[in-house]
Amino acid sequence: MTDPMTIRRVAILFSGGPAPAANAVISSAAVSFIDSGRQALGILGGYSNLVLYDAEARPLMRDLHYRTFTERDVTGMRNDRGVVIGTARDNPGKGIRGPKDLDDPVKTARLRKVWAGLTDLGVDALVSIGGDDTLKTANFLYEFQQRLPKEARRFKIVHLPKTIDNDYRGIDFTFGFFTAVDFMAKELLNLRADAMATRTWFIVETMGRKAGWLSYGVAVAGEANLVVGVEDLEDGLLTEDGTLDLDALADKIVDHIVVRETRDRKQYGTVVLAEGLAEYLPPEMLKDVGRDEHGHISLGKLDLGYIVKGAVEARYLARIGRERKIKPVQLGYESRCAQPHAFDVLLGSQLGVGAYRALVEEGLDGHMVSCSGQLDLEYVPFKDLVDPETLVTGVRLIERGSDFHRLARFMETRMDL
Repeated sequence: MTDPMTIRRVAILFSGGPAPAANAVISSAAVSFIDSGRQALGILGGYSNLVLYDAEARPLMRDLHYRTFTERDVTGMRNDRGVVIGTARDNPGKGIRGPKDLDDPVKTARLRKVWAGLTDLGVDALVSIGGDDTLKTANFLYEFQQRLPKEARRFKIVHLPKTIDNDYRGIDFTFGFFTAVDFMAKELLNLRADAMATRTWFIVETMGRKAGWLSYGVAVAGEANLVVGVEDLEDGLLTEDGTLDLDALADKIVDHIVVRETRDRKQYGTVVLAEGLAEYLPPEMLKDVGRDEHGHISLGKLDLGYIVKGAVEARYLARIGRERKIKPVQLGYESRCAQPHAFDVLLGSQLGVGAYRALVEEGLDGHMVSCSGQLDLEYVPFKDLVDPETLVTGVRLIERGSDFHRLARFMETRMDL
């Protein structure tokens, strides 16, 4: 283990979308370093200021681009909503597609600005908090520093996994997931009561870009009658060219509606769809949709529920010969800064402390902090989480046939609910 006193000044940065218990992570990490006589800096606005750094034209200014935490700043805030240091989606590694690109001075220009900004602040380590794209950036910075001349200044990097989608490899659950599920499930129960009163079906789109963890959790806890995530696409929901078969999806939903009407005499229900299904829509439906800094489709602008609603209404009319009332609803953004669930505060606090232990006690660099079992800390090397050829981080899907997958399938077949 390296001398722990080589870590004297640490930068804490949050990137990507907000998540409940973000402040539990930030405050626990900051307090851990402060209590041990070290300095903790909060980088404001994710990477947005660092990618524009210029030592002469645009230096980093205290309280504008970063803040130096005191114990008073980060005490008693583990349950606070929001992100105390703010966040953004700027991508310092934009354009990097593989290891060779890390040797390209043009493609690494933004990474160099981030490195220069942090080294000029005199930090010895960076605590990166964010989703899979932020993990990718953390690995880019780590690999970028491996290619610097021997005499160049370096800082160590540890990453703390964050996403309400819960689709991270290397950790069982991510902080914010249970809060988001709880918040949206309560909204779904409200919609179910509305559906019952008005003889309506609601099609509810939840966040969950690449995996169905969030939609499945919301469906089970919110007593939905059907849930469809990206893991379910192979159940006859794809066309020959690999796009979403809207007619097949509509038929699947209409099947449930008809069974409830004819067998159970129920004229209402709720269907939960993962937003990631929209990425499989035909290209002509996606051509005018914008993309973010990381190249992701702006799913919130698509309104998948509205698209599916039209298809379901048309299929129902064609099959049954009468109209059926369908209403689309999007859920997600309102959950990202909800009051954090106690479990998420516990998990987030342990991850924050884990950042300190990884850097100071374990002397690690290029690792992600993880928790398993009874919040036992583990440290996973970046190399175990990224594809060595593309440097893209892997996504953890729901395993088809797993007990969690079977739970959702069992609950949705209980048509008497």
